[in-house]
Amino acid sequence: MRELLYRFRVPLLFVALVALTSATLAADRRSLRTLRPGRDDLSTVPAALLDIAVPLQGLLTAPVDLARGLVRRYVALTGLRSENDALRTRLSELEDENLQYREALLESAHLDRIAEVRSELELPMLPAQVASRDLSPWYRTVLVDRGREHDVRSGMPAVTEDGIVGLVTATSPHAARVMLLLDRQSAVDVMVQRSRVRGIVRGLGSDELELEYTVRGEDVQVGDMVITSGLGGVYPKGLRIGEVVSVSAAGSQLLQRARIRPAVDFGRLEQLFVVLWRSPTLELLSGDTDVPGPTSAPPRP
Repeated sequence: MRELLYRFRVPLLFVALVALTSATLAADRRSLRTLRPGRDDLSTVPAALLDIAVPLQGLLTAPVDLARGLVRRYVALTGLRSENDALRTRLSELEDENLQYREALLESAHLDRIAEVRSELELPMLPAQVASRDLSPWYRTVLVDRGREHDVRSGMPAVTEDGIVGLVTATSPHAARVMLLLDRQSAVDVMVQRSRVRGIVRGLGSDELELEYTVRGEDVQVGDMVITSGLGGVYPKGLRIGEVVSVSAAGSQLLQRARIRPAVDFGRLEQLFVVLWRSPTLELLSGDTDVPGPTSAPPRP
């Protein structure tokens, strides 16, 4: 008997709950028929059934309410997920637009500074993209996508709006090699813009340059801007080289040295301009007679 009751415990419990609910409903109807003014209290048995029915009905409806709540939450989460996806998509679009606006502003400022450089030099300049860099630790050069077909010749300076990049050392019909100022073979005749001290800036193969100048009471200080002197037959006068960051202590040696931070950020070099000008000295040494007229224009005094 006990095994039978245990086996059918769930159906029996359900039948008992249904019977209890039915009895409660019948008692409620009976109480409604016997309802008189001034008497709203139930008898003992209907009142007990009512007290029992309330938690039982709550127990029976709890799974339904739980399932209904889960469905509502799922629908709400589904809508929220779709809204989040839409917001992420819109945020990505706005970030792309912001990036494009920033690039446009930077490009506009870049072009304005290039226009200023061109007006200062009064020389034709050809834009070129950096195609590759020399991976050798002994040489600091880059290849650009302009060559002899674009009137580029060896000995022409390469610049950016910030200052000198280097010198064209070799060309092909559609490419050229530019030796950077950082290269150990690079040497430029310069002067300190503030005090007009003359000297030579050499590449160290690192990210800094070295200024050599003669000790005769010459004035070189940290923060001084170093520019090309126009002498030496390579670069026009007045192009920025870099800023003095340290000066060696004065001693008995005739030559003193100072470290220069280049004006050009070579680590971010993507585009440069080849100045279509070559000094008369290089013209005579090379014997080139097919270089166009603008390349033989004298440097700006």
